[in-house]
Amino acid sequence: MLITADFSELRHRVATARRDGQRIGCVPTMGALHAGHISLMQRARAECGFVIATLFVNPTQFGPKEDLQKYPRPFETDREQCRAAGVDLLFRPETDTMYQPGFATFVNVEGLTTNFEGAVRPWHFRGVTTIVTKLLNLTQPDKAYFGQKDFQQQAIIRRMCRDLDIPTEIVTCPTVRDPDGLALSSRNAYLSPGERASGLSLYRALCLARDKVKSGEQNLDAIRLAMRAEMEQTPGVAVDYATIADPDSLVELTEPQPRMVALVAARVGPTRLIDNLLIP
Repeated sequence: MLITADFSELRHRVATARRDGQRIGCVPTMGALHAGHISLMQRARAECGFVIATLFVNPTQFGPKEDLQKYPRPFETDREQCRAAGVDLLFRPETDTMYQPGFATFVNVEGLTTNFEGAVRPWHFRGVTTIVTKLLNLTQPDKAYFGQKDFQQQAIIRRMCRDLDIPTEIVTCPTVRDPDGLALSSRNAYLSPGERASGLSLYRALCLARDKVKSGEQNLDAIRLAMRAEMEQTPGVAVDYATIADPDSLVELTEPQPRMVALVAARVGPTRLIDNLLIP
């Protein structure tokens, strides 16, 4: 596995793989890898001849009071996990090369970025779409792999690629969970044992929504209230949102339809968690 921060080296390796007729897969990450990230790399390995993982804690998607400085950066562990997953090239750029002095160009997807995570963290998605655009431009992949856990993010990136004619297929892979249902997240490392137990209320709320829809409940507002109540009755949980939306447009629904997504976000102690579940 080659590790590089050099743009020219990256482009050379990509061009060589392309010339050899290999399909290129890219897995963008911020590091602090867990089994969810590894599942993306394994999917890329199964589908592509040349697999790139990127490791970059992107400052433009963090707010002024968020956890940029304390975000975990266990590079040696991440490197070995990438190697074990069959990654061919690990791209680990420096911040001052990704964002050179005077950097002034950002990518913004309108509409999809204004609700849910966008309402709570209005700066976030502009940073995400900008860095993903840069990474796709640098790696030129046939496929890029993202997790369903960040549901709004993958929908926004999919729309961005469509609107900007970026010829990369966005592959969304299932959320990986611990046996008790907690969605894997790098930020789970911040949780105390008690906070982790409280964090399970997010998944319970999603399962509650799914079960109510399956049982024939038609009142989505009532389901939203039940989801919120499930989380709010749990010690240490402060709910940001609990809702049901169209999985493509992310518009909140007023009545059931064949495909829906339930989405939740909450602070558990000082740590913010998000989760979602496709219905059915």
